[in-house]
Amino acid sequence: MFPAECSMSLSSPSLGSYDQAVSFTSSNFQPLRLSGPDSGSSQPNRPPVERSAEAAAADPAAQRPGLRMAAPSGGTGAAGLRRGGKPAAARAALLALLLTCCVRCATGAKPSNIVLVLVDDQDVDLGGMTPMKKTKAAIGEAGATFLNAFTVTPLCCPSRSSILTGRYPHNHEVRNNSLSGNCSSLLWQKGPESEAFPVYLSKQKYQTFFAGKYLNQYGQKEAGDVIHVPPGWDQWNALVGNSQYYNYTLSVNGKAEQHSDSYEKDYLTDLVLNRSLHFLEDRSPQHPFFMMLAPPAPHSPWTAAPQNLDKFNNVQAPRDGSFNKPGKDKHWLLRQPVNPMPNSSINFLDNAYRRRWQSLLSVDDMVDTLVKKLESIKELDNTYIFYTSDNGYHTGQFSLPVDKRQLYEFDIRVPLLVRGPGIKPNQTLKAPVLNIDLGPTILDISGVNLTTVNMDGQSFLFQMAPSLRNGTARPYFLVEYTGEGNPVSDPSCPKLGSGVSECFPDCVCEDSYNNTYACVRTLNDQNLQYCEFADSESFVEMYNLSSDPHQLENIVKKVDPSILQTMNQRLIKLQSCVASSCRDYS
Repeated sequence: MFPAECSMSLSSPSLGSYDQAVSFTSSNFQPLRLSGPDSGSSQPNRPPVERSAEAAAADPAAQRPGLRMAAPSGGTGAAGLRRGGKPAAARAALLALLLTCCVRCATGAKPSNIVLVLVDDQDVDLGGMTPMKKTKAAIGEAGATFLNAFTVTPLCCPSRSSILTGRYPHNHEVRNNSLSGNCSSLLWQKGPESEAFPVYLSKQKYQTFFAGKYLNQYGQKEAGDVIHVPPGWDQWNALVGNSQYYNYTLSVNGKAEQHSDSYEKDYLTDLVLNRSLHFLEDRSPQHPFFMMLAPPAPHSPWTAAPQNLDKFNNVQAPRDGSFNKPGKDKHWLLRQPVNPMPNSSINFLDNAYRRRWQSLLSVDDMVDTLVKKLESIKELDNTYIFYTSDNGYHTGQFSLPVDKRQLYEFDIRVPLLVRGPGIKPNQTLKAPVLNIDLGPTILDISGVNLTTVNMDGQSFLFQMAPSLRNGTARPYFLVEYTGEGNPVSDPSCPKLGSGVSECFPDCVCEDSYNNTYACVRTLNDQNLQYCEFADSESFVEMYNLSSDPHQLENIVKKVDPSILQTMNQRLIKLQSCVASSCRDYS
């Protein structure tokens, strides 16, 4: 006899989605692991949500890409039943699957652990991963490196909000880094934050740990102060405000903890590591864990550890591509910098470039130490480790000294490395992945039924581990940003007037109210980017990145009007999409 909590439903015509082929009603069910430690997970532990196989089959969201289990090995499965194959063999394979699950139910086998390392402002287009030799060896060479990973918005707080919620900015409504822009606001806390992926992990009985930078306005008095600990977190060590390396305040499980300028006690990257190691020592081995490590590097003020201050002293920012080029035929904000750049700007950005690399060396050591710790406690083989950044960065591109916020590749591309069970080593993957896909992928690994969560992204587990999932990569996607400005002119740059911000060095402004845009980006048949600005010019930019990878020429006046129309229609659709409609490319 099977255990009472394991039941079998064969009424659905397909075995594709989570809750169609096999139904489990036990509240104690743990996600299935298909082949021991080198496996993913499947069934949800979501007892409040009950859906029949017929309802799941009728629900288009249940059929979306990235959520389909691979058929059992041996060439049979649902396809064999539908096409008149070998039903006996298919039933035997399904029975084996059911028996495996029931064994997992009975033994309470632990699902995979998950670690997310989220750095701050690390580019990938301008050599930002060069200092990360240990990280590339420990994660990339042991797993998958994604060549086309993007943020859906190139700024810290909106991007991190997208990572936490799996939603485009127009759905979580965090527009910029300010409280008025909804960054860590009370409205955010009451709405999107209460549905962030850690909440679901906690319900899956994951032990959850956070250390480092959360959101730029977190911990401010107007945002609930340090006593606010977002739901879903068991251990909470969050930086109050924006990235700092010394002289900061942490919220430690809702209590303020002051830090000074001692390297041994206070250097934030090392503190993030040390607290994560303590968490691993103190965890319960009976339950899986999720850890999110968010060091400040390489965000300004670019403070390196003392032992790294003499590194990369001869390095300068790359001089190729769009470096020190005029922003010809681009949005007005790109046309305002002086070109060529004055030496003072070039010296400033070269210094920033070096210091960013220096600060990243401590992150590289952090990742290496963490991986070795997981190996020493015999958890490495059952742990997925993600390494990524919230956005990219630029240093001199189109004569903009240093910042992010722009629609170009250097600001929207991010590093993404992943290792874990079922992921073969030394993979280089080209299909596009977005930061809104991190949440769905993490929940997919944990066993959450993705049809029950309100997210715009999709799991990319099928790309890394096709033996565990089937799926289809998206053909195009949205990048959107809402510009920030100051209502009065900057006293140090009075000639620029009001409405601009981030005007440094040499009064070159990196943002403005009307630096508000939405882009559609394709990477399948054509490598194109089409962007519309919300400004008085209704400015449009379009690039063919196959022939112009550095986006030097805006081809909007040269391209076939039918292509412009297609891209415009895609953009309109994506700007209003919600959840499953964001994955509907018909």
